[in-house]
Amino acid sequence: MHNKKIVLALMALSFWSAQAQKRIQEVEVLLNKMTIEEKIGQLNLLTPGGGVATGEVVSKDVESKIKNGQVGGLFGVSGPEKVRIAQEIAVNNSRLGIPLLIGSDVIHGYKTTYPIPLGLSSSWDMELVKQAAQMAAKEATADGINWNFSPMVDIARDPRWGRISEGAGEDPYLGSKIAEAMVKGYQGDDLSATHTMLACVKHFALYGASEAGRDYHTVDMSKIKMFNQYLPPYEAAIRAGAASVMSSFNDVDGVPASGNSWLLTDLLRDRWGFGGFVVSDYTSVNEMIAHGLGDLQAVSALALKAGLDMDMVGEGFQTTLKKSLDQGKVTETDITNACRRVLEAKYLSGLFDDPYRYLDPQRAKKDILAEDNRALARKLATHSFVLLKNHNNILPLKKAGKIALVGPLADSRENMLGTWAPTGDFNLAVTILEGFKNVGAGAIIQFAKGANISDDTDFAKNVNALGERIVIDERSSETMLKEAVDLTNTSDVVVAVVGEASEMSGESSSRTDISIPESQKRLIRALVDTGKPVVLVLMSGRPLTISEELDMPVSILQVWHPGVEAGNAIADVVFGDYNPSGKLTATWPINVGQIPIYHSAKVTGRPAPESGEFQKFRSNYLDAPNTPLLPFGYGLSYTTFEYSDLRLSKKEIGRGESISATVTVKNTGDHTGEEVVQLYLRDMVRSITPPKRQLKGFQKIKLKKGERKEVTITLTPDDLKFYDAQLEFVSEPGEFKIFVGTDSNADLSESFILR
Repeated sequence: MHNKKIVLALMALSFWSAQAQKRIQEVEVLLNKMTIEEKIGQLNLLTPGGGVATGEVVSKDVESKIKNGQVGGLFGVSGPEKVRIAQEIAVNNSRLGIPLLIGSDVIHGYKTTYPIPLGLSSSWDMELVKQAAQMAAKEATADGINWNFSPMVDIARDPRWGRISEGAGEDPYLGSKIAEAMVKGYQGDDLSATHTMLACVKHFALYGASEAGRDYHTVDMSKIKMFNQYLPPYEAAIRAGAASVMSSFNDVDGVPASGNSWLLTDLLRDRWGFGGFVVSDYTSVNEMIAHGLGDLQAVSALALKAGLDMDMVGEGFQTTLKKSLDQGKVTETDITNACRRVLEAKYLSGLFDDPYRYLDPQRAKKDILAEDNRALARKLATHSFVLLKNHNNILPLKKAGKIALVGPLADSRENMLGTWAPTGDFNLAVTILEGFKNVGAGAIIQFAKGANISDDTDFAKNVNALGERIVIDERSSETMLKEAVDLTNTSDVVVAVVGEASEMSGESSSRTDISIPESQKRLIRALVDTGKPVVLVLMSGRPLTISEELDMPVSILQVWHPGVEAGNAIADVVFGDYNPSGKLTATWPINVGQIPIYHSAKVTGRPAPESGEFQKFRSNYLDAPNTPLLPFGYGLSYTTFEYSDLRLSKKEIGRGESISATVTVKNTGDHTGEEVVQLYLRDMVRSITPPKRQLKGFQKIKLKKGERKEVTITLTPDDLKFYDAQLEFVSEPGEFKIFVGTDSNADLSESFILR
């Protein structure tokens, strides 16, 4: 079985060759030379200690462990010079000279940060997603990194969960396409190339379904739901050749993921054929003690036996596995298999051929923050923005007249990169004020802060735990508000930049109230009361509850957290140099009471009326409709599109046959624009309850004013399949209904029969 898994992994990575077979043999030769302590050492992933602040690459303790062969990899070390010192210690001063993996969290760009992943997913452009990952890999490897803790592919349907910002939203089909594109972007066709890096798929598994949207919380769901709705993106990433996987903090079927043998062995290795290595999330092995599974020795043995190969930071493997081996709680084969998988990854990265292959100082000078990288980051940002409302078609603005640019995020450099950008430098970010002056040079642009992000000092303290992101002004709220209103009254239009600070979403940033903070709501109300045209530039790392704002006579452009080129990109769209084409990848609720709300929910036995009218003894609320504020797939343009003439290639197909849907799309507005044509499918009758509709295809097109185009989307036999009660991937005969349109409320439909 083990050799079969290696073959599958190598085939997926295009490495199945005589050279690859030679490397497998070299790993076995090396394993035969290793002591049990050295094998355990390869399972140890550390981060530098306090010595970094005094100029040393690693602390003395870590350095001695590297020399003793007790470290398989490091993270938190970067730069060719620093990484070289660490690598030289491993290669020249340990008995066997085994090089180190050097990891990093490169979540949405390295130094050239681009939009948070939830924003990037809103582009619905897989080629751009792949280019983003390629650029991140090129920069990170130029700085000595060879392993990336990305992509995060967790399906998330609860926007209270802060880490929804790091993924692709709620849909398994779109999430699978993005997972595949990112893995291929990071790893390319040759992992030993100096511009590619090992990808690490996380968090395996189900982390996005934590109860109550609270980070690190428990997860409990049926296997049918897992297989049909949550697992597909992980599997897609594995099929794309991902070299490593990171276990999640949560439990799965009552067993923490880092010690879950069904998850890490039965599913990941035996069912999916994964041949790479599995690393724990930060101290997640140790955290199984708090979960209630025993002491450090017990949980470390449990994790190894379950299929975990590398322990991040906790050092439980390093300090207890030898004792567990002596006591018969683990076997030498368990340790050897884990070590083998780590060594194979190092061979695939070319580290045994040249441990210093990623350490060219000239590359760091040339490839990091290069002009073409920043240009791509700007393009990625413009394509991620979603136009939620365009009141009186006020957008795009003219590059003329007087524009009041207000809001606590309009000139807030530290909030442009977004959450989980540890490798970026917000000092290099372009503020929105700077971007407006760069792009809208013909206009008179004046700024007023208007409000704090939040006036709540306790909330600000929590948000600012890792650095100040909410700055509470010394001036009173009334003084700031008056300044903004006075400026607006003397201007032609006001653009208010409002929403979340970067650390109001992300890890350990769950919120029970996902509305715009009250301090900013007061500002928005006051601006609307002036009677001037109001454009809201909305910045957030999650869907927000904006029912009040959407009802106002305002235009709203959702920009997420756009990255280092934030200001320029936002100005490009506001002034019409680019027509927004983004579409939401997560449903926006009316209020938190609707959560979880998502487009592929099931129809119950007592469905509410299609009209939305309340009926007693039906599945509805007394105080709100079932429908969301903004549906999955939603996004406007400065132009308009008309759909017509939907037709299918066949009315009846047999198993194993494909079917195509063709629709005519016409640009009926006054601007060239891009549209994401979306296809949804409903299986009308089957052996387990079907979702109301599921995304099964999409295509992004560009049309000039008045242009029309026929768009064809083909469904493969697998697109008609699902996991049944026995967890078999099957299709069943019967009627299917196809919906095609601009979002998940698409109403053009046709039916066909599967024999």
